[in-house]
Amino acid sequence: MASIKMKNKFQFLNFKANNGQMMVEMMIAMSILIVGVLGMIELLNQSLRLNKIVTSQYIASNLAMEGIEVVKNLIDHNFIAEQPFNQDLANRDYEVDYNLSLTPYNGRFLRFDEATGLYGYSMGEETLYKRKIVIENIANSADEYDQIRVNSIVSWEIRGFNNDINVEDHFFNWRKGTGEVTPP
Repeated sequence: MASIKMKNKFQFLNFKANNGQMMVEMMIAMSILIVGVLGMIELLNQSLRLNKIVTSQYIASNLAMEGIEVVKNLIDHNFIAEQPFNQDLANRDYEVDYNLSLTPYNGRFLRFDEATGLYGYSMGEETLYKRKIVIENIANSADEYDQIRVNSIVSWEIRGFNNDINVEDHFFNWRKGTGEVTPP
């Protein structure tokens, strides 16, 4: 019976030693798990930051393209109205609105109207985007203005960095027989 008690006593000591070893192993496992979870959280955080940057670039590029399209529509409107193709498109910087209106550039922020889903200057919540349309009438070798260079520049600031997108297009007076061309 004495040998059995001795054996139990040694088993108890052995168990106590294993218990401490298990505690160390558990702490190491928890540390690895915590580092892994924190790494995944940081990766998710970085992904969300990059998503915001990519979204702002996407919106800005579409706003720049919209600026070009509005000027193209104004040129088409001049053709339909049998006016010079560059009527009311003098060499200067403009703000452009989706409703085909050009106003001198004032550096105002675009506003987003959630009800209509449109960007403009009069209604909605102010955004972080500014859009400038630069129009330049270009003369050919015979000093005839038969080309318009249009730059649509959208600028914004995100995370302390200034960004801009510049879209350029050229429009030609390929319908030359339709009316006079106004000097810029």
